[in-house]
Amino acid sequence: MAHEHSFATPAPAGLAALAVACFGFGAVFLGKVDISGFPLLAAWLIGGGIVQYTTAVMELKDHNITGGNVFLFFSAFFMFGAALSVFAKWYTISFVFGPKAAKDAMDAAMAAAGVADIKMLTPEQLAAAKAGIGKAVGAMVGKMVHVEGWTWMAGAAFLTAVTPAYAKSSSLMFLLVVLVDIVLWCIVGIDSGWYGTPATLKPITGWLLVAVGWIGIYMAGAVTCNTVYGKPVFFVPKPLVK
Repeated sequence: MAHEHSFATPAPAGLAALAVACFGFGAVFLGKVDISGFPLLAAWLIGGGIVQYTTAVMELKDHNITGGNVFLFFSAFFMFGAALSVFAKWYTISFVFGPKAAKDAMDAAMAAAGVADIKMLTPEQLAAAKAGIGKAVGAMVGKMVHVEGWTWMAGAAFLTAVTPAYAKSSSLMFLLVVLVDIVLWCIVGIDSGWYGTPATLKPITGWLLVAVGWIGIYMAGAVTCNTVYGKPVFFVPKPLVK
């Protein structure tokens, strides 16, 4: 169904914002970014959220029920909610879990050695105590993110439920949505621990996010250039369903 816009369509900007999130999260899942990069990722996600919210409102105004609702949902949870989430993880790990795990490890080491001051521990005892801090923090984080397994399940189910509507869009756009479906269900498995293992699912999720980002960039360029020139400058495959 064609949509007449009172303004120019903001879909290219919305797709570019999606690519920002996909590349950022892809880097995290591929292990290219550690916890120290989370505040910067949050900042970029907030910027993307502003773009996607604007896109959603304009698309809904022009009666695009599919794109408008998906962009609106993504602006709230893939952008703003995720920005708050990664910032909360950075803060909690850095200033709550890390210090607590370090204190517990040192207290246990002093108790085992029968000393009352950390300065009385030998270098070997200190090294042994520090070795367990990372695992302790990881266990705390694992329990904390279980709630996101449940919340991302709603996001994955929503997008999966509306995916058939994209069959009337370009088949390339349909592919993008299907890949995001897979990504979201992988994240559900990673965060909930219900299926799969992080070692297996994280690389798959990371590379799929990179692929989605590039498809989004291509589609953004195609919509813009093909509209400006009034002809197919970028090849866009036909819809699966007319």
